Amino acid sequence: SDFNMGAMENKGLNIFNDRLVLASEDTATDNMFEAIEAVVAHEYFHNWTGNRITCRDWFQLCLKEGLTVYRDQEFSADERSRTVQRIADVRQLKATQFPEDAGPLAHPVRPDSYIEIDNFYTATVYEKGAELVRMIQTIVGVDKFRAGMDLYFDRHDGQAVTIEHFLTCFEETSGHDLVQFKLWYQQPGTPDVVCKLSYDKAKKLATLDVTQVQRDTPGMTKKKPLHIPLKLALFGANGQPMDLKLADGTPVDQGVVHITDRHQSFKFTNITSKPVPSLNGGFSAPINLTFNHDDRDLEFLIQHDNDLFNRWQAVNQFASRTIQSMVAALKDGKRGARGTAYAKTLGAALANPDLDPAYRAELMKLPTQTDIARDIGRNVDPALIFKGVKQLAKQTGTILGDELHELYAKSKPKGAFSADAKSAGRRAQRNAALSLLTARGTDDDLKRLKLHFLKATNMTDEATALVHIAAIDTEFRDEALDRFFQRWHHDHLVIDTWFAAQAMSPLDGTLDRVKSLTSHPLFSLTAPNKVRALVGNFALQNALQFNRPDGSGYVFLCETVLALDTKNPKVAARMLGALRSWRALEPHRRALAKKSLKTVASANGLSRDVYEIVTKMLDD
Repeated sequence: SDFNMGAMENKGLNIFNDRLVLASEDTATDNMFEAIEAVVAHEYFHNWTGNRITCRDWFQLCLKEGLTVYRDQEFSADERSRTVQRIADVRQLKATQFPEDAGPLAHPVRPDSYIEIDNFYTATVYEKGAELVRMIQTIVGVDKFRAGMDLYFDRHDGQAVTIEHFLTCFEETSGHDLVQFKLWYQQPGTPDVVCKLSYDKAKKLATLDVTQVQRDTPGMTKKKPLHIPLKLALFGANGQPMDLKLADGTPVDQGVVHITDRHQSFKFTNITSKPVPSLNGGFSAPINLTFNHDDRDLEFLIQHDNDLFNRWQAVNQFASRTIQSMVAALKDGKRGARGTAYAKTLGAALANPDLDPAYRAELMKLPTQTDIARDIGRNVDPALIFKGVKQLAKQTGTILGDELHELYAKSKPKGAFSADAKSAGRRAQRNAALSLLTARGTDDDLKRLKLHFLKATNMTDEATALVHIAAIDTEFRDEALDRFFQRWHHDHLVIDTWFAAQAMSPLDGTLDRVKSLTSHPLFSLTAPNKVRALVGNFALQNALQFNRPDGSGYVFLCETVLALDTKNPKVAARMLGALRSWRALEPHRRALAKKSLKTVASANGLSRDVYEIVTKMLDD
């Protein structure tokens, strides 16, 4: 229970945090079952990528972690829904790694220095490291990628190797030169890729102009252009993808163009009508992509794009754009009114009878407050973002009320519980519909939520309802929390959900409640899972209350970090990472966050773990 990490692949004896190996049909949510499946796979896959073939030194850590994350992602994609898995992977990447790349903790996938090795275990090494492996597959093709992996296992079994050994295997089996691609391992930061499309009707010629920008990051300026594989499609007015051939007659293999210069143009011939482009298909590269799709373009792609990941991405982009418009209006003291167009477009997408319920559930999920803050990028006001997200959820739930109620009703559990992917997808669809219906806040919606909680036959439904109830100032709130506690207080894993639900509540009294819960008999500062459930969820999943305008959320986190540093510096350093994006806040909150970080930095006797993180975060 007190293991700091999720698991560890020691040769002959894998060690697991009990949260990521123990599950029962009564106590585990679908997300927990999926996480356990992935983590068990990850640790066993390490037998080859990590143990039989290991790293020459710590600086090659991504060679075992990034590569093995890629392998467990592929395993989960085969076991469940490939598209839904890809959406989950990209959500995770953008939520954890993109902020790391954009802030003071940015570092290469292969770092070149460290103070404390435990701080090497980052989203950049793991999640971005996995994306680099995926890009290699996109560049060389599936068959040659497999041949390269086979060569890697055959040639280096029993050896300690480097990134260069790994890349050489793919160069030999595919004939591709990966020298420029290796810069991905050396240069930190997320590339900005700006695309513009022009169309010459007379020549039937479409031109895609591409510019890649490598922003400065701590310790590195004047970066070189990267090799970026960009998967794309051009759709005609009939909704069908066009055959892609470059002006020199070269076919576009698998729909991938290769960006290798700062500025590049790709000319496509025999394009019979002005096309709508679908770019970075399947998230073929971990980039910030800019293209001037208008709302009609997004609606078109949501209806016609045969890349289901990009169809989801269009829905998500439409929602983000709408929320950002609402935030801008709220900042000017107005109320944004753009939600209707998004809601109707979403409704049309949900009506497709061929969609997998798990995928439909992803379509219904609005971007998180953290997603919107990242998209805004600077002078972020978390309170306005909270209002914008809440406003769009309420409008969407109101406009699509009948459709959502139908989805909710027809997804009702039938028969005995099963943790299989199909059953989990139906529950995900039902709970996503519940979320949007609950956002309306009517008496009927609150009654539905209460019944959802009281009649839940599985932990997924019960936990989902509890989180929603904890977020609403209703008479049933305390009763529900007490009921859940009395039922599950004997199970130290389930009770983490009880802590988390209260920590994530946007209600004004949440910080005081979290502080009081740190003295609860079932909470312990020496138990990493409890710290993550209560303090971690407050700081990372409750943008409104953590970023209180009086700075008390920052003070609480930093006081907890200092108290934790004497007991568990590794977890303390990770908790401090909740402030990694402090420079993006609006000036008032930014000053308060910096003040709290300076309090940590000036403390006596800091561990190397916390010292390294806090000094990097404050380094100008």
